[in-house]
Formats: sequence, C-alpha cells, structure tokens
Amino acid sequence: MTDAHTSADFTECGPAELDLTQDVAALTEDLLNVYSVSGEERRLADMVEAALKKLPHLKVVRDDDSIIARTDWGKEQRVVLAGHLDTVPLPSVPGSRGTVPAQWVEDNGTRVLYGRGATDMKSGVAVQLALAAALTDAHYDITYVFYDNEEVASHLSGLGRLMEHHRELLTDAEFAVLLEPTNGTIEGGCNGTMRFWIHTTGLRAHSGRAWKGENAIHKLAEVLARLDAYEPATHEVEGLAFREGLNAVQISGGVAGNVIPDEASVHINYRFAPNKTLDEAVAHMREVFAGFELDFVDQSAAARPGLDAPMSASLVASVGHEPQPKYGWTDVARFSSIGIPAVNFGPGDALLAHTDDEHVTDEAVRTCYAQLHRWLAE
Repeated sequence: MTDAHTSADFTECGPAELDLTQDVAALTEDLLNVYSVSGEERRLADMVEAALKKLPHLKVVRDDDSIIARTDWGKEQRVVLAGHLDTVPLPSVPGSRGTVPAQWVEDNGTRVLYGRGATDMKSGVAVQLALAAALTDAHYDITYVFYDNEEVASHLSGLGRLMEHHRELLTDAEFAVLLEPTNGTIEGGCNGTMRFWIHTTGLRAHSGRAWKGENAIHKLAEVLARLDAYEPATHEVEGLAFREGLNAVQISGGVAGNVIPDEASVHINYRFAPNKTLDEAVAHMREVFAGFELDFVDQSAAARPGLDAPMSASLVASVGHEPQPKYGWTDVARFSSIGIPAVNFGPGDALLAHTDDEHVTDEAVRTCYAQLHRWLAE
C-alpha cells in the first residue's frame, strides 16, 4: 500500500517549527502535519531536536533520526519517557479523515482530532515534548527519548540503536513510561511475539494426472489442523491476565490452475504471555509443530508488567485507574531487557491505531499531560 499523500503535502500544511509551550492538543495537531512515515522521519526529528535544544535544562544527543534529551538536576531517581516519531503509511481510502491536513471535528461537544498518528503515537509524543518544556524541575530526573522506525522490522528500531550506541544514557533510570495509546489507563508489560513460516514440498505434475505428483498445499492440512485445535492460554502475571494467541496470518502456494503444486507455505504468529522466556516460547512452538521445520523471521521477548517497581506504584496511585495488561507487543520489552521496569501509558485508543479514521480527543491528550505532570512534579 502506498500513501495517498506525499511529504510535499505535509510541507504545505505543516509548521515551520515546533512551539512546545502551546496547548498540548494544538501541539499534537502540528505533529500530525509533519510527515514521518517509517524511514522518512528526518524532518520531524530535525524539528524535535531544534525545539529541545532551545531548552537550557536539557542535554540533547542525536543518533541518526533518534534523540535523547536528559535533565541533570541531581535527583535520587530517574525516569524515562519514550515515544516513537514514525507512523504507518497514510490511508489510501478516498474521503478518509486520517489524511492531511489534520482535521478537528466537533462531536457532541467533544473536539476530536483526526490524522495519521493521532493515537499511534503523536499525541503521546506531544505530551513528552510539552512536559520537556514545562518541567524545569521535578521530583525525578527525566530522560526523554524520541526514536524512529518503530512500525517496521525490529532490527531497524531506533530505540534498539540507541540502546546499542548510548546504553549508558538509558540504564541509569529506575523506571520507564512508554507513551503508546492506552486510553489513559496504565498497561503493564506486554505479550511477546514471534513469526515463522512452515514450508512443505511435493512433486509438481499436471493436474490431469495428479497421481504422478505430490500436492504441497495438501501437506499443509496437518499444520492447519493443529492451529485449529490449539487452545490459546491465559496466564496471570503479577495480577494481570495475559491472553495468548496462535494464528495463521498468511498462506502461499500454487503454480497454475492445472498444476499440482510442489511448494506451499504458511506464516504463523504466536503471541505469548510474559510468564515465558523467548526460548521457552520457541520450545513450545517446536512442540506444537513437532515434525515440521520452523523458519523464524521475527522474535521479540515479552515484558513482565513492572507494576512492582516503586515508581510504578506511585504512577498507578497518581493516575487512579486499575492497571490492565498490554496484549500487543511494545517497546516496554526493550526496556525490560536492559533491566528497566516499564509500563505503557498514553492518550488515545489503541484500537484506532493504523485505521483510516485514526483520531484522539483534545481532552484525552490534556488529561494525560496533566496526570504525568502531576506525578513528575510532586
């Protein structure tokens, strides 16, 4: 799928620079009007870096299109606020409200902002930027992280690159908050995810003489039967119930309408709870599909909820809502992998992410900002 619009459209409607002191909902609109589809975050990264460098209480480090900005107030504890700058491609459906420029719509007295990234996750990034400007002192030292290429293959992740190149600027934190959309509720940890192919081979033949061949597609029947019979588990981890999932997400094979196929493949996605390590999850899949070779293309560990961290408990108390599990994979797992407990907490409904009518309310953005400002400043 290609974008319905190009970066040129954004240049015409986007801001020349970012004003971090304006209303956080207005700042969200400005961010939506800066093109930053994965791999093309340079302009937005330039604008974020320039805005942060104007703040004398921050030390700013740039690595390609990812940025770290840190306070140095000498506090006893440090927290990371992290968010990605990229979005998935723009909607290609004619008439979609998720295109450019971003649109404000009145809905029964509520102001709703439509645009790509409204929930995932430029409203969260706007909250980060507004906090960076407003907090010239706080209860904790703060590390703000803005990174590229979250919406694509994990090996391209800007956060992964920062952890490799500037690990020491991250690992001195006791806690991290990833401002992914959670509808204003803290979501602890995340399920892990892996994807793999199972390939079958046969013998090509004319379908008029099918007995001369071996049908590779038919050999997938056993794989599909095991998938159909599999009952995903729900595991409780630190008081949160994580639902797993195992599904075929893609299937391929076939040569022509009169040819017995000699090759076929099924692409499988396994979402596993944080009660398993990555190795344990791999071992489970090898057990489920015993007799077949698994061709892994992506593996990402789960993250435990992190709700037992003292800073997490204070955030939960400040927000005032019962924490929920995060079923999808997020970069809290990367923080967990380097020993930093992390939670997801941001404005907007995650179910709207990547949709053609992605949107967020002004109230949701302002509420998230106010809650984090209160927690950090207390």
